[in-house]
Amino acid sequence: MIIFMKRITVIFLLLSAMAVNAQKSFTLDDLIPGGKTHSRFVPQTKKMLQWRGDEYVYLQGKDTLYSVDPASNKEKIILTTDQLNIAFEKNGVRKTAQIPGLFFLSDNPDVAVIAHAGHIFGYDVNKQEIIVDYKEEKGRERADICHQTLRLAFTNGNNLYVASPDNTIKSVTREENKNIVCGRSVHREEFGIEKGTFWSPQGNYLAFYRMDQTMVGDYPLVDISKREAESNNIKYPMAGMNSHQVTVGIYGVKNDQTIYLKTGTPKDRYFTNIAWSPDEKILYIAEVNRGQDTCRLNAYNVSTGKKEATLFEETHPKYVEPRNPPIFLNKSDQFIWQSQRSGFNHLYLYQTDGKLLKPLTSGDWVVTRVIGTDEKEENLFYLSTEGNPIEIHPYKVNLKTGERTRLSDEPGIHEARISKSGTYALDIHSAQHQPNQIDVIRTADHQKTTILTASDPYRNYKMPEITVGSIKADDGTTDLYYRLMNPVDFDPSRKYPVIIYVYGGAQFRLVQNSWLAEARGWDIYMAQKGYVVFALDNRGSKDRGLNFENVIFRRLGIQEAKDQMKGVEFLKSQSYVDTTRIGVHGWSFGGFMTVNLMLRYPETFKVGVAGGPVIDWKYYEIMYGERYMDTPKENPDGYKETNLNRLAGNLKGRLLLIHGDMDSTVVWQHSLSFLKACVDANTYPDYFVYPGHEHNIFGTDRVHLYEKITRYFDDYLN
Repeated sequence: MIIFMKRITVIFLLLSAMAVNAQKSFTLDDLIPGGKTHSRFVPQTKKMLQWRGDEYVYLQGKDTLYSVDPASNKEKIILTTDQLNIAFEKNGVRKTAQIPGLFFLSDNPDVAVIAHAGHIFGYDVNKQEIIVDYKEEKGRERADICHQTLRLAFTNGNNLYVASPDNTIKSVTREENKNIVCGRSVHREEFGIEKGTFWSPQGNYLAFYRMDQTMVGDYPLVDISKREAESNNIKYPMAGMNSHQVTVGIYGVKNDQTIYLKTGTPKDRYFTNIAWSPDEKILYIAEVNRGQDTCRLNAYNVSTGKKEATLFEETHPKYVEPRNPPIFLNKSDQFIWQSQRSGFNHLYLYQTDGKLLKPLTSGDWVVTRVIGTDEKEENLFYLSTEGNPIEIHPYKVNLKTGERTRLSDEPGIHEARISKSGTYALDIHSAQHQPNQIDVIRTADHQKTTILTASDPYRNYKMPEITVGSIKADDGTTDLYYRLMNPVDFDPSRKYPVIIYVYGGAQFRLVQNSWLAEARGWDIYMAQKGYVVFALDNRGSKDRGLNFENVIFRRLGIQEAKDQMKGVEFLKSQSYVDTTRIGVHGWSFGGFMTVNLMLRYPETFKVGVAGGPVIDWKYYEIMYGERYMDTPKENPDGYKETNLNRLAGNLKGRLLLIHGDMDSTVVWQHSLSFLKACVDANTYPDYFVYPGHEHNIFGTDRVHLYEKITRYFDDYLN
């Protein structure tokens, strides 16, 4: 009897443990970046994974870096913290408890570039010694190391400098006017611009941006961290107003001289997608006019700065947007150009005299990125959406025959990296039901070796059901892709509130066949709390072709809202959706869309939370704003129609606006102007400010942000 009772007790305890395990629920700390336990729920990967020639390296734990030969799968240790600390000690630098972030030089795979303790090191993993040490320097920013010579370009204040391995520092520029800045990204990082310095192929020259902002007015941001608040002025050119003026300089390392390209007039145009010829004699720039409807690929002589030729011109009645520089083959008279001239982003082979040799890709899909060539330059490797608009796969195209071959066989979103010779690809990918997988693919025959398959980090937790599908756009013909997340413990006989998570703008999309179909941690948290969470990529979002994107031209928010309302129609057709409890939430352009939907369809949306919202496009910056809206003078009706202050009186539901008071992307003036419009219209939004934060709320405050948003929906929608 006692034994029997013990067995019953053991069974009861086991069943209880299983029940507890099955009932695990998430906290916001689990699901939001910055949360105390968030790292436990990030899918496994191989840290510091990269190519070192034709071997790949990865970090094991915190203190051991391995190199692997894909041909034999043999691995060896190439760096440890103990080895690094011996070298650091010799150089008088404090030790490290783990291997810092590093990357290997493309043309010298024995040398790793490491940033630690304010220093930038070149470390030879074979010699196990530091061969370059750029010592800590106060104010040093935007460091850019030359892979061939190991010289270091960097900015300090508004000027640009070049340091040699012997720590000799040369001043490339000597601008005394603080409103003239050199070596930084320009044009507010539109047109694919991410940096401001460009080393030549052999490292004999450095091209750089020089941006004159003296003609742009000071825009005040208020820093309240001091006892007496201070004005932190920025340069923020708004649509239709004076823009900064950019020139391109070329610094000669050998003669320590700088020349500026003779780009002529008009001054207020955009200098984008800088590229060097392989012989370092020509600098190529894709130049876009202020109206952004014309792009010219121009060639400049490096010695004289004079323009030698315009290779070709591309125009469009709405806008052009070059985002990728020409890619030169080792044959210096040929390059590859990316263009949307066919309506979809594709690859074209050109001669440097401007003659089009042939298109390399074509079809109703887009090339998203070029990732390399093989050693003989017989094949070009790239990523594209061919075959499925919500997937990205690696391909190779034979430059002679034009034959295209897909390298991957697993569904999903793939980020492939090509080895030095092009023999192998590291294929990092995920799909809705596969958190992360990494394969090594032999590009000749597509044979693959899987080196990591991540387990589901949510496997012991209650998860919602996620469905990906498509509906028709407002035009009745175009497919729009959606993600539908039903509540945990879903009961189709119940009625549930809905939150639509929206972005809706260009250069971004929310729905892909990647891990959890791109669902965010907060989406899962709200589904756990009993909400249906829905997202739809309307026309205007990226990677679907030019016509799909530019339907928004001159009327931002109008067509996007109509497409989103097709999503609402779909939701209302689901028997379990409570059509009286529909909410909407978004940030930035999504914040604009949230307010836009609340005001244009006030009978539909009961609750909205808009973060960092654009309210009136005349307050937004020139480059993005004028591309999609033209100037207020050219498009007065469009600016009036899309000005949400004009619709403030339509507000019926509960609307919370959230803004960082140091936002330099969507300036505070947007949401403050809306508050004034609501006061004038006798409507009553709610408002919350994050002091000291810019356009997004990061760190531990991000958990606070999503607790705030959650409480708002719980209070007024649930």
